[in-house]
Amino acid sequence: MTSAHPPAALPLRERKKLRTRRELVDTALRLFTEQGFDATTLDQLCEAVEVSKRTFFRTFAGKEDVAMAPLHDLWLLAADRLADRDLAGRPLAAELEAVLVESLAAMPDDGWERRVLLSRRLAESTPSMDAHGLHFCHRTGTRIVADLHRRLDLDPADPRPRLAVDLAVAAWHHALASWTAQAGGHTRDTLAERLRAAFAALPEALTFAAPARGTVPV
Repeated sequence: MTSAHPPAALPLRERKKLRTRRELVDTALRLFTEQGFDATTLDQLCEAVEVSKRTFFRTFAGKEDVAMAPLHDLWLLAADRLADRDLAGRPLAAELEAVLVESLAAMPDDGWERRVLLSRRLAESTPSMDAHGLHFCHRTGTRIVADLHRRLDLDPADPRPRLAVDLAVAAWHHALASWTAQAGGHTRDTLAERLRAAFAALPEALTFAAPARGTVPV
């Protein structure tokens, strides 16, 4: 997960761990893009970074995990920020949007956007990565919902937190997909703009009605 502290403020050992983690992510994304995800072995990755498999597995659960780390970092930070946030008097969807935008701004200024772009393009053609991402979303969303139920003292059967989180995830996926597909300008600012636009469209999406039969323009 992304540290909230600037690297220089961390102890030397922690800074080394962060550098090794970043090298593993960068090298994995480069090799997976150049050679293909399935064609690249864990042995090749560890050899390229000059670390042991033991070191790799202290940081990541597998190839899918390292390839999707940039987006995992964002959502884990957002979940932590939401857990620390005073939610009184604010719509939950607005708070979810706010923590995602804030977490985007807090991502490291060391090529995070490029990593996200490579990761998403790989996931689009790699079923195991896509499945891993869906599992991560479900696990993280469940964690957020459980925390909301506890903090807000809600009936466990109350569907509102789950629906709010699911809508936020859907808005995020739409924003990320459209950002990835755009021709250029892959910055965190343009991603934040697409995210805000997706959240803004949620109320209308809930009341959207298909045109009556026979009225659809040809």
